[in-house]
Amino acid sequence: MKHLTILITLLIMSPVASASESARPNVLFLLIDDLRPELGCYGSPQVVSPHMDRLASRGMRFDRAYCQVPVCGASRAGLMTGILPTRERFTNYLSRADEDTPGAATLPQVFREAGYTTISLGKVFHIPEDTGEKSWSEPAWRPPGNQMQGLDPETMRRLSERERGRFYERPDVPDDAYPDGQTAVKTIETLRQLHEAGEPFFLASGFLKPHLPFYAPKRYWDLYEHDEIEIADNRRRPRNAPRQLRGSGEFRAYHLADYDEDSGAFHRMMRHGYLACTSYVDKLVGDVLGELDRLGLADNTIIVLWGDHGFHLGEHNFWGKHNTMHLATHVPLIVSVPGKEPGATSAIVETSDIFPTLCELAGIPVPDTVQGRGFTKILDEPDASFREAAYSRFGPGDAVISERFNYTSYDNGRAEMLYDLKKDPQENNNVAGDPDYADTVAEMRELLRRRMAEAAGKSES
Repeated sequence: MKHLTILITLLIMSPVASASESARPNVLFLLIDDLRPELGCYGSPQVVSPHMDRLASRGMRFDRAYCQVPVCGASRAGLMTGILPTRERFTNYLSRADEDTPGAATLPQVFREAGYTTISLGKVFHIPEDTGEKSWSEPAWRPPGNQMQGLDPETMRRLSERERGRFYERPDVPDDAYPDGQTAVKTIETLRQLHEAGEPFFLASGFLKPHLPFYAPKRYWDLYEHDEIEIADNRRRPRNAPRQLRGSGEFRAYHLADYDEDSGAFHRMMRHGYLACTSYVDKLVGDVLGELDRLGLADNTIIVLWGDHGFHLGEHNFWGKHNTMHLATHVPLIVSVPGKEPGATSAIVETSDIFPTLCELAGIPVPDTVQGRGFTKILDEPDASFREAAYSRFGPGDAVISERFNYTSYDNGRAEMLYDLKKDPQENNNVAGDPDYADTVAEMRELLRRRMAEAAGKSES
């Protein structure tokens, strides 16, 4: 009788244990290169982005999310380790986590060690091999195509000094003619395989667009009336800006097709290309999310959509990232968690906070090396306060962005910028030298000092 009781108890407990195991949430992490919050759900009237907008309607939209370094390699390495940058760590697009923080755990690594299948498709780490052996269950996959290689013969007819083709093209080709389309196809195939396997997964899928060059199938260009595209109305350098403030010269790596880069025609073509590429990647994201729903995985999958940094679109005559102005560091972030109410929050969060948040949601311990803070409480209380300010840096500039102000110190205080985001949201006027802002400058200096000390003081082993 005793043995029968034990057997019945085991039979009762076994399904419960199995259900608990299967209830572990999956993670689908969508990383998008050079995507600033230029989406309908962020209030941008020009862009056509129905799929990302729909994701925002079922998740939490973060309106004040910031990257720590406005360049892809460093930003991604920082996110994947949850570690803040310094002047020696995570400094440029070639930054690697396995070189800058060799003793630190990575986000996919902790999920893998917790029993998850971890997969990297497309551009996740800037360099695919970065921490690959410890992070992923199988080698990171990249599409075979070259995003710098155009499909229109006219694109490659004339090359820039760096031997790259024209900065835009719009051939009438299917979505998977370009690398991003191939990444979407691979992601859908992988979701099917993971569904069949029935094990919890952490799937990171990285898309290149809307990164330059602006190559996208014609139908996405055709979503916009070229002559009606609005261009920046502040195409001038900010007043009183220090000489250290620079725009990115990345766009000059491509052939400018006889456009005068200061002309309205060039600004409109660049904007058109960025919008077309954004709509292209929006459609691919929609394809992936549609398959997640079709497979019945959405009810147990945390979805994160993140842009690795901001992007100037002609404001101040700047294109791209590579500075600490608000447009370069402000990023889109949407987090959809099963069972959580959708909404929006103006709480300030950092890229570094994503790592511990996902650990908390999955019940995985956060490694001691992580410097970010989990923001799970914001998912339940969107109005809750979180960070006083975000920390970002690039080149000689270190910055803190508070609810109202964006402050940058260049070369240890040799030059400064302060923008009042309430009175001057376009950052047209540097008021660091204005006596009326002297107290604010002093407060922001101290805030920056504390954040820099925090970044420098954390052990990496």
